[in-house]
Amino acid sequence: MTGVISGFGTIAFSTNQMMGLYATGYYYGGYGYGYLSYLIFMLPALVLGLYAQAKVKHTFSKYSHITNSRHMTGEQMARMVLDRNGLSYVRIEHISGSLTDHYDPKDHVIRLSSSVYDSTSIGAIGVAAHEAGHAVQHAEEYTPIRLRNAILPACNFGSNAGPVLIMIGCLFAGNTLGRSLIFFGILLFSMVALFQLVTLPVEFDASARAMTVIRESGMFTDGDVTGARKVLKAAAMTYVAALISSIMQILYYISRYLAGGRRRK
Repeated sequence: MTGVISGFGTIAFSTNQMMGLYATGYYYGGYGYGYLSYLIFMLPALVLGLYAQAKVKHTFSKYSHITNSRHMTGEQMARMVLDRNGLSYVRIEHISGSLTDHYDPKDHVIRLSSSVYDSTSIGAIGVAAHEAGHAVQHAEEYTPIRLRNAILPACNFGSNAGPVLIMIGCLFAGNTLGRSLIFFGILLFSMVALFQLVTLPVEFDASARAMTVIRESGMFTDGDVTGARKVLKAAAMTYVAALISSIMQILYYISRYLAGGRRRK
């Protein structure tokens, strides 16, 4: 997690998640049992995450090959949204990659990827307008943005320290100290889910702002509007999948923690 606001993330196992899995396997009967039980518990979330990734890539790929009716580039689209909201001071820069687009509130700059910046596709205007929507949120001090920024340091700490405490606690799980470390590790790791939960309204609102501009500008056809909406909906699904994945992982840790407590009795 960083201070950058991005609308197009990916879902994958982090190093900390794997550390938690290592610890869980160590404490609860060896690697085989730890890996197997983890995968069984997480299978629905894993499938959803893979589907969400495939969906956003497929949808963007489809609409990145269809030119919008105005032949407007992603950079021009973002500039239009910014200027309509009095944000002429926000810069727009080109960066390499695909779907690496994001808004950096610290430097007041929108960075658009090669597949968006100078592209005239329907997908490009949807993504560009979405990122410009984040800039508008920041300028208006949108409440979920303020909350997200406020909890960011704690969430960063929790995402790093939580799995480490779980792993250390599992090494000493036979005593009260070990179980206490596991418990607090779970609480800290739960900050990841909290951050992702707060991120949802931020992303949904940015997409809503983008679609409002595209639709109400009167510059685009129904086909443009429909395509841009599909791209943004697919992107939003990745955030929902990430949240579900974190929740399921937390529930898994809790179930193993409770199972370990029953074994001590």
